[in-house]
Amino acid sequence: MADEENTLTLPVASETKKRQAPKAPELPILERRNWLIHLHYIRKDYETCKAMIKEQLQETQGMCEYAIYVQALILRLEGLIQPSLELFQSCAILNPTSPDNLKQVARSLFLLGKHKAAIEVYHEAGKLNEKDWEINHNLGVCYSFIKDFQNSEEQLNAALKLKKHDRTFMTLGKVHLLAGDTNKAIEVYKSAVEFSPENAELLTTLGLLYLQLGRYQKAFEHLGNALTYDPNNYKAILAAGSMMQTHGDFDVAMNKYRVAACMVPESPPLWNNIGMCFFGKKKYVAAISCLKRAHYLSPFDWKVLYNLGLVHLTMQQYASAFHFLSAATNLQPRLGELYMLLAVALTNLEDVDNARRSYEQAVALDQSNPLVNLNFAILLYNHGDKKGALQQYQEMERKVNILNDSNTEFDPELMDMAQKMAAALQVGESLEWTKPVKDPKSKQRRLGPPVKPLAAPSSP
Repeated sequence: MADEENTLTLPVASETKKRQAPKAPELPILERRNWLIHLHYIRKDYETCKAMIKEQLQETQGMCEYAIYVQALILRLEGLIQPSLELFQSCAILNPTSPDNLKQVARSLFLLGKHKAAIEVYHEAGKLNEKDWEINHNLGVCYSFIKDFQNSEEQLNAALKLKKHDRTFMTLGKVHLLAGDTNKAIEVYKSAVEFSPENAELLTTLGLLYLQLGRYQKAFEHLGNALTYDPNNYKAILAAGSMMQTHGDFDVAMNKYRVAACMVPESPPLWNNIGMCFFGKKKYVAAISCLKRAHYLSPFDWKVLYNLGLVHLTMQQYASAFHFLSAATNLQPRLGELYMLLAVALTNLEDVDNARRSYEQAVALDQSNPLVNLNFAILLYNHGDKKGALQQYQEMERKVNILNDSNTEFDPELMDMAQKMAAALQVGESLEWTKPVKDPKSKQRRLGPPVKPLAAPSSP
């Protein structure tokens, strides 16, 4: 009997439970397609992704934050920065406590060139997340664009304290270079190389800085390391080639440039350097051909124009030399050597008055190169102004004595012309010349005293 009672009461008890726990109604889920939107986005299937976003926003009446966020990302990838900014601002309104939304708003403002507005939004994002290295890094970048290098440095250092990152090191080094502090930039890049010793870009940049400072051993060491990790790094190849070219190893440099030409056949610095290698080998027509190609690829590069003027001077094509040198002076009006070469061209074109004005400008701009004063003295002497020639000769003596103190080696042609000028002016051989260069063949013979051709090792 007891068993029967139990079997009769069980169904009743289960029915009671069903009545007490009714099924919950299905509620609409705003984010139910988010996983699918994300899947299509990371697969770069943007058309399908946009279709899914459209359906999701229709269902949620435009209240799905993630769908709007991804749509804004896609618009920015398509180059529609202003519409993407508006959508990110909508995300920030829907979820004002999310630093990611504010970061994307700031990023769009930055891409629109509104750097000050981007800085304000990044600071707001920083209040929501104080330990985000990306915020500090981007603030540093924004400050560098408005030339506020002090705040830029502070933000980038703060980013490095939170997380060391190659990109932040690179940016901080560039900020120091923009501020004119090369030594600080070198220290930053040295720290970066210690942190990331196999980063070819960092090694190349550090090598280029050493090259600019004339520390060739250090430069060659870092550029060699860069090529060890990345044999196709054309910046390192170009820099190493320019070092060899400077020391007269034109054939070795050309072998380097052949490798670079396969990777960057349209590089203006590459064709400039190849042209000056031909110039060093006295193949002037080939040099002009390569320099003309560099000029075609980069018509506003004053170094290419300078070299074209130099080669045409060597070939005694003075009108062409004047054309290129005058264009170079318009682009680089603060370089005394350019005005000196321009004066040489004008002298050979028998325009003495303008040649004299050009020399005066060169003397005013260049405070260290004795070639400028020597050439000016020759012009003045040849046209009967012995007093002016003597004054320029004495100024050249002063510069030479300063260079003597730094153990500078002088070109034999410069020495020969100075001695002839001293005899003509009857001032005696008062200059104490250092010994000639060990390999005079590495120096090129040009009109008047020699002038250094400009190689382009690329910029850091």
